[in-house]
Amino acid sequence: MLIFLKLGGSLITEKDKPGTPRLEVIQRLAAEIASAKSEQPELQLLIGHGSGSFGHAAAIKYATAQGVSTHRDWLGFADVWLQARRLNQLIIENLAQVGLPVIAFPPSATVIANQSQVEVWDPALILQTLASGLIPVVQGDVVFDRSLGGSILSTEAVFEYLALQLKPNRILLAGLLPGVFSDFPQNLSLVGTLHAKDAENLTSFVSGSASVDVTGGMLEKVQSMLRLTRQDSELKISIFSGEEPGNLKSALLGNYPGTLMCR
Repeated sequence: MLIFLKLGGSLITEKDKPGTPRLEVIQRLAAEIASAKSEQPELQLLIGHGSGSFGHAAAIKYATAQGVSTHRDWLGFADVWLQARRLNQLIIENLAQVGLPVIAFPPSATVIANQSQVEVWDPALILQTLASGLIPVVQGDVVFDRSLGGSILSTEAVFEYLALQLKPNRILLAGLLPGVFSDFPQNLSLVGTLHAKDAENLTSFVSGSASVDVTGGMLEKVQSMLRLTRQDSELKISIFSGEEPGNLKSALLGNYPGTLMCR
């Protein structure tokens, strides 16, 4: 079984404090992944993570998501890359420390985009990594873009492209919130299940993000994932809280916390 797992930026960083990781949370999440893998050694994982307060703060400063053309824009592009890279290194090191054999695949080094969507990306090396019993790690990142010069590729956009190539059985999105709420930001009414057909009515109750998020927040996440469920009737996707200890391990071992998305 192949699972795509995203560790959300709001979960692994202090979203409103630029460049501030939540190290204890990162360490706990890494331990939960290692524990689940120990119990189910046959489990294949592709791990992705958001940029949280590392990449997003710099991206807002330079408006990188809107395109890159001037010298200042390109300096900003490099700064956003550096911030995202710093967080990626933290994640990689903490995953490796609990014995997970991780290999990083930053989109900035491998992807050509067009209008902030993947246009060219050969997944052969990621497939070889999985076949070798290793764990590829991807991330939200800056990318060179045919139309915009440079842009930002969200982790969901990365997952959306790779899911069509690799056909995961499940996608798990671990964040701060318990799932998708129909009354955000009051967050009193959790949506149990969303179907592909619900994509048409999402904007009536799902909004963006309470924090800085240049890639669209919750609405973009849900829209992106529901597009996948339309194309793969077997795919199951969960949005849930990784803040509660044990939740991530439970999800990896087959449970469906939070909001379930399916066709």
